[in-house]
Formats: sequence, structure tokens, C-alpha cells
Amino acid sequence: MEREFVKNAEKIDSTEKKSKKSRNRIIIIILILIIIVLSCLLFHSLTKVNTITVEKEQTTTELKSELDSLLSEHKLIKMEYGDISNQLTSKDSVIQAKAEEIKKLISSQADYRRIKRKLDYLRGITQGYVMQIDSLFTVNKELKEENIKITKKYRSEQGKTVELVKEKEVLTEKVEIASMLKAYNISAKGVRLKGRKQKEQETDKASRVEKIKLCFTISQNLLAEGGEKVVYIRITRPDNMILSKGKNNIYSFMFNGEMLQYSVKKVINYRNQSINICMNWDKQNKDVSAMMGKYNIAIFVDGYEIGQTSLELK
Repeated sequence: MEREFVKNAEKIDSTEKKSKKSRNRIIIIILILIIIVLSCLLFHSLTKVNTITVEKEQTTTELKSELDSLLSEHKLIKMEYGDISNQLTSKDSVIQAKAEEIKKLISSQADYRRIKRKLDYLRGITQGYVMQIDSLFTVNKELKEENIKITKKYRSEQGKTVELVKEKEVLTEKVEIASMLKAYNISAKGVRLKGRKQKEQETDKASRVEKIKLCFTISQNLLAEGGEKVVYIRITRPDNMILSKGKNNIYSFMFNGEMLQYSVKKVINYRNQSINICMNWDKQNKDVSAMMGKYNIAIFVDGYEIGQTSLELK
């Protein structure tokens, strides 16, 4: 009985040991399974993290690339349009400020959707910038074309004006020439006064000459302005000195912009008809003989030289 009890006890103990061993095996299997599951989860998580990291880096690169592309296009547009783009300085400042803001968001790895919204907004601004530049370019082009037309028209009108001025000058010159008086039948002679009646006697002897007498006819000219006119006679001695009563402006007249001395003058009343005139130069010093040689004589009226002659005294 006791032996059987011991045998049963041993049997029970053996069964308990087997049962305990079986439980431990199950526990170990469960733990192994848990470890495998956790390992799988960890691996999956790490893979997901790596994937997210890679995707984030790719997204960051794409965002940077998109921003750089926008800024490059903006720079090319500014270079292409040159001075016109300078008229939109305020717009350009806004674009640059927004670009800097997006760069900071990308660097800080901010929310992708937020950065994307900012990029879309910036793209809208740059497109508006391009439209404004195109508009300004079109306006400037039209203004330049209009300016070219106006300039051509102005030059054409200026050319016509120059031609008209030239034609007017030619006509004026022709009228002036046509209205200019002429002297003809010009004669000059030396004269001595003879007897009590001071009768004039022609002489070509320098020692006997007391005065020089000049006679001529002023032509008829219906185009000339009638009325009082001053006739100036200018006599040049053989030594090129001018026979004149004085050297001041009282004995001078204007010719071609300069003052010339005259020998004698006479006021006439010109009626646009031919008129005969005689004028005398009286020798100043009766005791001194006139100079021998050739005397050149010129006649002036209305600022023109209308005739000339010469006289030889021996």
C-alpha cells in the first residue's frame, strides 16, 4: 500500500513536471512569437520612417527646385525687358520677400501644404508681373512707333520749312537785285575854275585841278522803293587814301556791315524814273597840287554799290 502510494506520488510528480515543462515551452513559444511580431513592427516602423525621411527630402528638393525655377524665370524676364522692368520695382520687392519667406519655411521643414500654398501664391504674383511687363512693353512699343512717326513727320516738315526759307531767300535776293538801282553814263573829270565867273574848264593836269566833277544817270526801276535817297561818292586817291572832309562817323556810311568814309553825298528824290545827277569834290587845300595818278570812284545808294569809274591825273 505504501509502495503503491509512493508510486502514485512519483507518477503525479512526473505528470506535474511534464505539465510544467509543457507550459514553459508554450510560454517560450509565445515570447518568441511576441519578439518576432515586435521585430516585424519595429522593422516596418523603421522602414516607414526611412521612407518618410526620403520622401521628405525629395519633397524638400522638389520645393527648392520649383522655387529656384520661379526665381530663374523672373530673373530672365527682368534681363529680357531691361529698363521696362525697373518701372515695377515695388512688385519685384514683393516677389523677392515672398521667395525669402518660402526659403526659410523649406529650411525649417515646415508643413508641405503650407509651403505649396506659398509657392502657388508666388507663382500668381510672378505671372501678374509678366502680364504687367508685357502691357508696359506694348505701350512703350506703341509710344516709340508713334514717336518715330512724329519725328519723321517733324523732320519732313522741317525739311519743307528749310526749302521754303531757301526759296524765300532766293526770291528775296532776286527781288533785292531786281529792285537795286543802277548808275550808267558815268563820267568823271578834273575841273579848274577860270576867270571872274569861275567858269569850269576840264583838265587832266594834277597841278591845275581844283575839283573833281562826277556826272551819271540813275536808272529807272519800278520795283525800287521811291522817295528820298542818299547818294554817296567815295573817291580813292592813287595812294589808296580816301578823299574825305573828316575821319569821324559824320563822314561815314554803312556798307556790308562796316562803316566806310565818303567823299561827298547828296540827297535826291527818286520817283522810280531815270534821273541825271552831277556831284563835285572840292579840293581842300588850294595851295597844294592834287596827287598825280589814278583816282578810283564808286557810287553807293541804299547800301549797294551801283556804279564805278576812274580818273587819271597827270
